Amino acid sequence: MVRTVFLGLSPLALAACATTPAEQPVTVTGSITYRERIALPPTAQVEITLADVSLADAPSRTIAQQAFTADGRQVPFAFSLTIDQRPLDPRHSYAVSARISDASGRLMFITDTRNSVAFDGRRVIDMGMLTLVKTN
Repeated sequence: MVRTVFLGLSPLALAACATTPAEQPVTVTGSITYRERIALPPTAQVEITLADVSLADAPSRTIAQQAFTADGRQVPFAFSLTIDQRPLDPRHSYAVSARISDASGRLMFITDTRNSVAFDGRRVIDMGMLTLVKTN
């Protein structure tokens, strides 16, 4: 009888050791592009950022960032940001933004719309294609 009780409780003990969804990292993926038929210089700098954009009167707080040099490649560029969900506040708002600059840091392209991210328990959140606009 003791053996039966022990075997019956074993799955419960193992389940208690499993990580909860909030403890598992989440990955935000997508691609960036722009509509203009302009080739990027090989030294163009690409930057994708996930930020806490909750406060309207304060700068956003960067949560994750991916940056790389184009190295002669052209859009679309895929991105993948892995985030630890534990420090995220469910009452806050989060968004992905992207920018492309030349080697001197002059802004060439940027997202001009809010690309909100909802952390709703999914392990992978696909943002799809984000379109950047040309700057002057």
